[in-house]
Amino acid sequence: MTGPRASTVERPDGTTLAVETRGRDDDPVLLLIAGAGWSRDWWDDELCDRFVAAGLRVVRYDHRDTGESTHWPPGAPGYTGADLTADALAVLDALGVPRAHLVGLSMGGGIAQSIALTLPDRVASLTLIATTAVDPRVGELPGIAPELAALFASKTPEPDLGDPVAAVEALVDGERPFAGPDAFDEARMRTIARRVVARSRDLAASANHYAVVGEAHPGPDDLSALAGVPTVVVHGAVDPLFPAEHGRALAAAIPGATLLEIPGMGHQLPPASSWERVVGAVAAQAA
Repeated sequence: MTGPRASTVERPDGTTLAVETRGRDDDPVLLLIAGAGWSRDWWDDELCDRFVAAGLRVVRYDHRDTGESTHWPPGAPGYTGADLTADALAVLDALGVPRAHLVGLSMGGGIAQSIALTLPDRVASLTLIATTAVDPRVGELPGIAPELAALFASKTPEPDLGDPVAAVEALVDGERPFAGPDAFDEARMRTIARRVVARSRDLAASANHYAVVGEAHPGPDDLSALAGVPTVVVHGAVDPLFPAEHGRALAAAIPGATLLEIPGMGHQLPPASSWERVVGAVAAQAA
């Protein structure tokens, strides 16, 4: 089977995770781990299909507090960052996958690093997108861009997330400042935002991730231990949240890692113009 198939994973604490797989059952598994606040919908369907065409079985899932997974009241997450990390492994366990290729974006990249450091036998390769090192040995790195810091500090009215039209516009506008100025595909983003709004039980709850994300990477943190794990670091040259130096330092900290720095890309899913390079790099190390 190659078409999308939906399933659920039940966690010991009663949490239900919504999961989608696509691709042949006997192809190598590529687990997509999204960033903070993101449901599985943010992994563009066309990009997922390109991974499938490259011979990979794609698995994506809704984090807690996103999509169709279990939600908590906004501002009161009933879980820790460590639970978000454990959820990724639980998805693989439920599918009977002992070892997978992990692709993590932003927070998801930190989760992927943590899994590889803690349980290296579960990880066939790593693709780390728009993220930073969990290893404190990496040293001082530049902070967020001033314009993004100013945006965080500004007082703006909260959008009405109960209004589907307003919620879509809020999601699109929320992603715009993070993208590279020439890498923001508004039409594609709006299509994704409509799906996010349609599938999410409580959009406001997704902000709970920011309260626990700092706890998502317990355990070992020495990235030099990943010498035997094939790794590609994909980073935007104009990332305003984790400037390009973060990607370069991350690639340098993992022995043998390859850096794929994308011109014009910000803190975002790699733009469509780069997908041939990204999919080629991921498929090559998966092979």
